[in-house]
Formats: sequence, structure tokens, C-alpha cells
Amino acid sequence: MAKHEHVRVAVIGSGFGGLGAAVRLRREGITDFVVLERADSVGGTWRDNSYPGCACDVPSHLYSFSFAPNPDWPRTFSGQRHIRAYLEHVTDTFGIRPHLRLNHEVLRMEWDADALRWEIETSSGSFSAEVVVSATGPLSDPRIPDVPGLDGFPGKVFHSARWDHDYDLTGKRVAMIGTGASAIQIVPAIQPRVRSLTLFQRTPPWVMPRMDRNITGAERRLHRALPFTATLRRGLLWGIRELQVGAFTKHPGELGLVEKLAKANIARAVKDPALRAKLTPSYRIGCKRILLSNTYYPAVAQPNVDVVASGLREVRGSTLVGADGSETEVDAIVFGTGFHVTDMPIAERVFGADGHSLADAWKDGMESLRGATAAGFPNWMTIIGPNTGLGNSSMILMIESQLNYLADYLRQLNVLGGRAALAVRPSAVHAWNRKVQTRMERTVWKSGGCDSWYLDANGRNTTLWPGTTGEFRRETRQVDLSEYEVLRAPRTASTTTSRPPRTKETAQ
Repeated sequence: MAKHEHVRVAVIGSGFGGLGAAVRLRREGITDFVVLERADSVGGTWRDNSYPGCACDVPSHLYSFSFAPNPDWPRTFSGQRHIRAYLEHVTDTFGIRPHLRLNHEVLRMEWDADALRWEIETSSGSFSAEVVVSATGPLSDPRIPDVPGLDGFPGKVFHSARWDHDYDLTGKRVAMIGTGASAIQIVPAIQPRVRSLTLFQRTPPWVMPRMDRNITGAERRLHRALPFTATLRRGLLWGIRELQVGAFTKHPGELGLVEKLAKANIARAVKDPALRAKLTPSYRIGCKRILLSNTYYPAVAQPNVDVVASGLREVRGSTLVGADGSETEVDAIVFGTGFHVTDMPIAERVFGADGHSLADAWKDGMESLRGATAAGFPNWMTIIGPNTGLGNSSMILMIESQLNYLADYLRQLNVLGGRAALAVRPSAVHAWNRKVQTRMERTVWKSGGCDSWYLDANGRNTTLWPGTTGEFRRETRQVDLSEYEVLRAPRTASTTTSRPPRTKETAQ
């Protein structure tokens, strides 16, 4: 029989968010915690995404923790293998291994209003925790569209985030569904060895050159000998991106020059006018994420690649039928169709104070206070929650800001003393989200004329943060107790003969 374990804090997930939370807990002197991970190793999205060509589109020195600089990044934009190795290094360096509970998929989390704690059922045992930090991330559960006839396809089918390395694509007729950040890395990586590659493109992306290069041995030695040089490099990369934010969030018209540069990038690599027309977006650059690649357009222009400028309508045996009526025979289908971002599956497994799931609470759209806490779910916090995503910079910056908020949240619970919990006020959540959504109307993501994965089913952008990372850090520097109710546990029988109901007090 699996044992039950009680901890002060349970962290769900071991990607950047979960490992960052674990490190921050230890730095705050908290060691009574576990990290629940459904897989057999750490790494999150950088463990799951191992497709050919997988790499980050944020510079290495910015896509790493400020408290764990890596002077030995081999390239300015690192590949999946090196990022995963970095996360393993962080795990070892900060002593996180004893806290890991691998192969522990969370099946259900339920708030116990009397005990003021979370009861957690996993695939390998049960836990209870006073505080839960959900760091499952928005890019963890692949989305495969419901295509008629797909079940009857006789060949190989897999998602880019679940790459089948045992299946050899050499000499095969392959269909790539989607043209997002994963697809533009996969296409150049597999194009030279497949017999044919058919790219089903609903909407073309804007693709800019990727300024990638090897980081020299001299640079790495300098960063090891003089760590402040790596800090300076990181600061410069951060500052440049902060200066760009206004064009995305306030003045989308300023992106016109960038759009001209992107069109010139297409013209340099694609000489066929008909293909160039297929690959040129009709929406404002920045409305969807701007992708970076030096090899995507040259690969697409090769004779064994065909671009179907429509989505996949249906599958008839081994024949794929596009929305434009075109038909293509293939041996394998690779879906690069993204993830459950605005409808994260973990929300279906979290049940709050009223017994309803987080998915039900968010049925009209995700919303939380400062991207962290949700109404009706006491002592529950999410890392990379609603409206914390970025369109042009490093998510590690946002994660570290949320870790500041987590640390102060736990300090406030310590100050309150006794058995206490913090429940965010619905009015505070609504006020925060009204402010965010009002600002969102001015952004290129709402006004740029595209339909992106940033938007939920109601057309609301519940994914991105409409400001600078510096501003978000200021907003999450500390917990404002006026935005919360303090919940107190009933007195136990050892202190009183009666058991009064659970009380609420207004935090001042």
C-alpha cells in the first residue's frame, strides 16, 4: 500500500518553474516540501520536446536563472540537449534530488476546508500539503486536432512533443501539420532525408533571421573568471528586449519596419513568386510569435517540399485532404499543433473550497491575481499562470518574479501564525484582470489581425502579459494582504470542548 506523506509545500512539475520554486524554497529555509513529477526525470518541456532541431529562441544567457548563471553555454541560442543538461545541473547544485518524487502524476487535488490543507492523489501515492505550487506549465500537454479519419490512417502519427525516435523518417513521405515554432525547426532538420515533405499551413508565420553562433572558448573563460561579465551580457540582452515592448503593447504601427525586414528575409531565400506569396503573412508582424530561423525558408524552397496553404480537412486511408481540396499520399504525419495553453488539463484535477474544479471556475476564461492565485483555491499558486507569457523575451524573468511573490506569500503565512490559509478575494482577481484586459486592447496581439494560440475560445488573450518584465516584477514584489481573506482552522478538541466553525478574518 502506497504511503501517505504530509509536507508544508507540494510543487507540481519539474521544469523551469518547478525547479525554480524548489530552489527558492530552500533559499527561504523551507525544506519540508516535495516536487511531484509525472515523468521519470526533470526538465519539463525541455525533456518532452526532443524533436530534430529543437532549440530555444531566446538567448542562452537570458534563458537561465539569475541565481544559477552558466558561463559555459556553447551557443548564443542553446539547443534542447544543453538546456536539459542545465536543468539537471540546477537540480544537483541546489540539492533538489531528495525532494523529487518522480513518476508521481497528480490525479486529483482537493482542498480540505476544515484542515486547511490540500489532499493530493498521485499515481504513486497520496500526499497532503499546506500550500500547493502548480508549475505544470502551459506547454506540457500536446494538442492534436480532431481530424476526421485520422484513426484509420495506416502509417505513423505523433506530435512534435512526443517524437518517436524509433521511427526512421528516411525515404518516407511525411506530412507536417502546422507552422509554429516547433515546425520551423523540424522542417529544415528532416527535409534532407525524407522522400517528400508536405507542409500543411493554415497561417504562415513571420520568420526573422536567427543570430546564432558558437560562443567562443575565450568568451566562456572570461565569464568563468569574471562572472560580472556574464551578468552584464544578460543585462544587455534584457534591456534590448525591454525597449521593444512598447511596439508590441502600445504602438503596433512601429512594427512596420520590422515587417519590411521580414519580407526581405523571405525574398532572399524564396525565389518562386507563388511560393513566396504562400509564405507571406497578411497580418501585422508580432500578432503571432515572431519566429527565428536561418534554415526554414531555404528548406521549404527545396524540390521535395510542398506547401499546402490550408489546414488538414480529413484523412482517407493514407491520403490527406487539405481544406483547399488537395490530396497527398503520406507514410507519416507529424503534428506541430501546439499545446493546451488556455485549457490546461491540470485544471480539471484541482478542486477548490466549494468542491468545483479549477476548469469549471475558468470555463469562461482563465484569470488569476498577478498570474498566481485563483479565487476559490486557498493556498494554491500557479507559476506561469494566466497573462504571464511573453512575446519577445525570456519566461525565466517572469518565473523569477513569481518566485518572489511565492516567497512573500509564505512569509505572510508565517507572520499570521497558527493554522492559516490565504484565499484571494474574487474582487481583487476581477480588478486585476479588468486592468490587464483593458491594456490588452492596445496590443498587437489583439489588433494585429490574426487568430493565435494566445487567445482563448472567447477571443480573450489570457496568455500574455501586456507590459515589461520590469513592471511585472514590481507588481509581484510582495503580497498585498488586502487582496486576501485569512482563513483560520477550527480549534482542536485538545484546546476546547466545542468545535466552532471555520472562521474568516479580514487581512489588514
